[in-house]
Amino acid sequence: MSLAGKTLHLCSCNGTMPLDGEALARSLDLAAAPPVRTMLCQKELGVFADQVAGDVVVACTQEARLLGDLAEERGKTRTIRFVNVRETAGWSAQANAATPKIAALLALAGLPEPEPVPSVSYRSGGQLLVVGPADAALHWAGVVAAQLSVTVLITGRAAGTELPATRDFPVFSGEVTAVTGWLGAFDVTWKQANPIDLDLCTRCNACIRACPEKAIDWSYQIDLERCRSHRACVAACGATAAIDFARTDVVRSERFDLVLDLSRVPILRLHEPPQGYLAPGADAVAQASAVAGLPAMVGEFEKPKYFAYKASICAHSRSQKTGCRQCIDVCSTGAIRADGDHVVVEPHLCMGCGGCTTVCPSGALSYTYPSVPDFGRRLRTVLATYAKAGGRDACLLLHAARAGENMSRLARRGPGLPARVIPLEVHHVASVGLDVWLAALAHGASQVAVLALGDEAPEYREALERQMRIADTIAQALGYQGQHFRVFDAAATDFGAELAAWPAALGVRAAATFALTADKRTTAALAIEHLLQHAPVPQREIPLPAGAPFGTIAVDGDACTMCLACVGACPEGALLDHAEMPQLRFIEAKCVQCGICRETCPERAITLSPRLALGREAKEPRVVNEAAVFHCVSCGKPMGTEKLIGTMLAKLAGHSMFAAPGALERLKMCADCRVVDLIKNEKSVDIRDV
Repeated sequence: MSLAGKTLHLCSCNGTMPLDGEALARSLDLAAAPPVRTMLCQKELGVFADQVAGDVVVACTQEARLLGDLAEERGKTRTIRFVNVRETAGWSAQANAATPKIAALLALAGLPEPEPVPSVSYRSGGQLLVVGPADAALHWAGVVAAQLSVTVLITGRAAGTELPATRDFPVFSGEVTAVTGWLGAFDVTWKQANPIDLDLCTRCNACIRACPEKAIDWSYQIDLERCRSHRACVAACGATAAIDFARTDVVRSERFDLVLDLSRVPILRLHEPPQGYLAPGADAVAQASAVAGLPAMVGEFEKPKYFAYKASICAHSRSQKTGCRQCIDVCSTGAIRADGDHVVVEPHLCMGCGGCTTVCPSGALSYTYPSVPDFGRRLRTVLATYAKAGGRDACLLLHAARAGENMSRLARRGPGLPARVIPLEVHHVASVGLDVWLAALAHGASQVAVLALGDEAPEYREALERQMRIADTIAQALGYQGQHFRVFDAAATDFGAELAAWPAALGVRAAATFALTADKRTTAALAIEHLLQHAPVPQREIPLPAGAPFGTIAVDGDACTMCLACVGACPEGALLDHAEMPQLRFIEAKCVQCGICRETCPERAITLSPRLALGREAKEPRVVNEAAVFHCVSCGKPMGTEKLIGTMLAKLAGHSMFAAPGALERLKMCADCRVVDLIKNEKSVDIRDV
């Protein structure tokens, strides 16, 4: 789909940005140049109303509501899309050179919507747990009790706090030991830390009057430091049985839909806590804001399932030998955990950052919102249109939606984005990694920049920069000079100047035509193959930094017994045996450097070496070790490798079961000959000899 057949409405916003309708028409294959309005949202609104019909594209987002309502009122439009060309291109110190970028941004409006993704459902009935110090917890529980079903869990000493005069909601006391779950399904476990069970207490005050040390106040909790264990309170409580000094440390648990954690230090110390868990800390304003948002979290909700998982190629573990755990380490929500040989990703906890898919070396975890093929279509459209319009040295600026305000501020108050910097929105900047970056270079980009907001989890920033070092190592080794990948901070007041000062890097001479695929390593391979084909300095192999998802292995032939345990352990099929001879073969293009083969090898004969092998040889099996065949000393039948049999004989030589004459020699025979030899022996055959 393209803009051909669509009605394009351009507006220079009162002449504040240059728009070349004829140049845009040529770049976008339009039948005629669209007129450039100056005040489409005001004095030319009538013209828009008369012409808005069919499929419409409007080069303005500020007045999207006004123009969208008008189009709906007219009832003649099938689709209408709004594109921001003002803050992203027209309001810039380099606006006169921004026509190729404007064409590229408008071309995106001609693409179909991304494929729909599965959804994740939540159901919240409004069961709220308020946990924290007594004064704050009871106060906010009272505020929200009319709207939600509230339970209070008082933590720490409640001295000086008086429980409510009416029992409007359950009150417990204790120390939280665990909070797990998500919106609509939180499981909270706590230990009761005081002899008085507030749920059983009738608040009759008999215990307060009976205590000689005045260790009980109106919070109905015992100050155990002042208590002298007279147990007068127990007697006063009587049949109510709310006081039991043996009850402390009793574990209790309940399920809630929402958790309001008022602790000074949050119970869940996650960069991205689960939806439905609010931890505003001790600040009263933050607490009020959190409480105000609680009623909106009641009902049924849906969000996209941001990932797909292919367990068969996951390199996490095999046979209890751990290989890759990068997704577990990078996840800021605690959504990923080990599960035997694979991992489990809890979609209710996943927030869609995509960091796991970026660091996954095999592509077992892939991002789906949008999928790489859908995002790749946008990337290719932008770069192809930009080049067709005469643009050079394109720099893709990947940013989240929230960073749009930073770019708008830069356009309003500063020099705006440079003409060659093309913003491309993603759900989260950590969701795009090495495969897509290299594909961008192959399709004609000079550079890829990531605009970080600064509030991303530090693990994501580290992962992005680590992946960028790998990608730049590849590009520069092939002769593409300059820095191609970089993270910029949107919070920096001069990030626009930094972008403008970033010198363009050498790009590919001819843009690629391949489509990006959902298979991460296939996309990366296609990109690298194209970059190699046009490389100023072709290479056979490129050394890579530690942690790279490409590499080879070295096998110590003296130590290896050709047991082939590594072949069965390799999750990617990079290690192969041979059907007719004792050979260990290796396909380098499939290796993800997970290290499972190294951990599985009983002789510790395997070492890893990160590198990128280029050319056809990397895709074909090569022999990394082989051994001479050992033949039965009696009949000559092949029965293993000389190394394996020799190792076995050496280990069993001193064993008492093989001390008899001929016992070790029998181990050199095949199974059939071994039986024959036992029968020929004068000693009666014992089952233990077989």
